[in-house]
Amino acid sequence: MAHRVHDHHQGRLPVAPTAVLTLPPSSQAKDLSPTLTPWDSLLCGAFAGVVAKTVIAPLDRTKIIFQVSSKRFSVKEAFRVIYCTYMKDGFLSLWRGNSATIVRVMPYAAIQFCSHEQYKKLLGGYYGFQGKALPPFPRFLAGSLAGMTAAMLTYPLDMVRARMAVTAKEMYSNIMHVFGRISQEEGVKTLYRGFTPTILGVIPYAGITFFTYETLKKLHADKTKRSHPYPYERLAFGACAGLIGQSASYPLDVVRRRMQTAGVIGSSYATILGTMREIVKQEGVRRGLYKGLSMNWVKGPVAVGISFTTFDITHNLLLKLHQMGYSIH
Repeated sequence: MAHRVHDHHQGRLPVAPTAVLTLPPSSQAKDLSPTLTPWDSLLCGAFAGVVAKTVIAPLDRTKIIFQVSSKRFSVKEAFRVIYCTYMKDGFLSLWRGNSATIVRVMPYAAIQFCSHEQYKKLLGGYYGFQGKALPPFPRFLAGSLAGMTAAMLTYPLDMVRARMAVTAKEMYSNIMHVFGRISQEEGVKTLYRGFTPTILGVIPYAGITFFTYETLKKLHADKTKRSHPYPYERLAFGACAGLIGQSASYPLDVVRRRMQTAGVIGSSYATILGTMREIVKQEGVRRGLYKGLSMNWVKGPVAVGISFTTFDITHNLLLKLHQMGYSIH
């Protein structure tokens, strides 16, 4: 009898591990819930920013050239500048300053997207919407705070990028050369010239952009019952967000570019109101403060659309990898 009992237990021993492996799939699934770390958001944001800015770099450089000069802007004249630059300095010259853009946009986009995710969680908990779409005002606030956070932490790189875009390569050979010359010849404070209009501009820009994109995604989900829009739908939502956001804050973008490049274009733009008055006096409101806006209507929606789409796609890809048990850390 005892021998049979012993055999009975021996017979069940091989089965026990199988039972242990097959019984708790629900608890395992709970452990693999789709959550990403801030590091994941930083990585997705950096990649999204680099892809978007590199695609539209020639148009962005041309827009800055017009913003900091008194030349009258037209689409025809803009493409003439692109063509002349290509003929004079070659194809890659259209991307001059893009290295500084990438150095800036990687931390900027990473911080902006990551902080936006964190601000959404923080405001969601505060307003009682944790895990749900935020109501309109907190949605706008999350975007504005994300933009301000990114701008404050990466501003000197934006200054360097603007200088490289409007000068010949003989003047500034690389990013460190720009930093060195500005610090020695104009003072370290110059690296923050134009900071105030940047912050004032980024509040409506980032707020409206993120608000519009998140709102369009929510409306789409409510109507189609699909939580993940198709890539072309994301592009369209991002394009609309970029068009509205950049149009709202464009005059401050012109002001900051004038202040950033004052040291190399021979002007003394010291204050926001003084710069605005000077621009309006010399060039008028539409042709001065809104110079290059039509080009922004081309490049802005494309850049924002690509940026948001790339972020969402890489974000969802990382979620799937985490669910499958893979990790990039």
